[in-house]
Amino acid sequence: MLAPVPRPPGSPAVRFSRALLAPRARLSLLALLLLTAATLVVLYEPQRMLASGWPPHTSGAGAVLLFGLAYGVCAAAFVPRPVLNLAAGALFGSAAGLTGAVAGTVLGAGIAFTLGRFLGQDALRPLVRGRWLTAADGQLSRHGFRSMLAIRLFPGVPFAAANYCAAVSRMGYVPFLLATALGSLPNTAAYVVAGAQAGSPGSPAFLFSAGFIVLSGLGAAVVAWRKRHGLRAAASAPAPESGATPEPVREPALP
Repeated sequence: MLAPVPRPPGSPAVRFSRALLAPRARLSLLALLLLTAATLVVLYEPQRMLASGWPPHTSGAGAVLLFGLAYGVCAAAFVPRPVLNLAAGALFGSAAGLTGAVAGTVLGAGIAFTLGRFLGQDALRPLVRGRWLTAADGQLSRHGFRSMLAIRLFPGVPFAAANYCAAVSRMGYVPFLLATALGSLPNTAAYVVAGAQAGSPGSPAFLFSAGFIVLSGLGAAVVAWRKRHGLRAAASAPAPESGATPEPVREPALP
């Protein structure tokens, strides 16, 4: 039997495979996937299916597991997490609902991080320029766990934006997922308890969880305002004179 003749490096098949693996091609695929996911969420509203008791005819730990898997896919597809957390509490109660919601949060973050790391990092990293982009990238790359923990604790940064920013940086999987699980726990618990106690809006548990949600939102707004004010002050600072040694880029302090 004759051995197959290898194709020359410049054959159309080789060029086509290289074009598919090119950073820009992978980034285009990522953009297409995100656009498709967002369109499906708008058209079908999967959060309503979860809130109505999906999966049907399933109970116990199996229902919580399936809900967590569906939660992760929906969170990666830009379904608002507060809606999913309220549904988890309403369907399974505080303890089981929190378990499913946290598991789904970590799963959704992991899906987004993986997509961003393998499809977008190579194309986007060369675009990380400028003083504040460089500082943010350095903060996430060198202090990944601490930075992501602070981002998750203050809900002012959108869930999806934090996932893809971390994916473009050099942060590792373990710090990212661990910080996501720990940092998302307080706010997730507040929404889950509120969903579980929605039938008793005057109960202490509901009032406490609702108060925590309001206070955490106000805290995030204050932190965002301070960061924005600091960015404006830095942008309005005079540029160094020609020939002078520029000041080193300083990372913005975490909240």
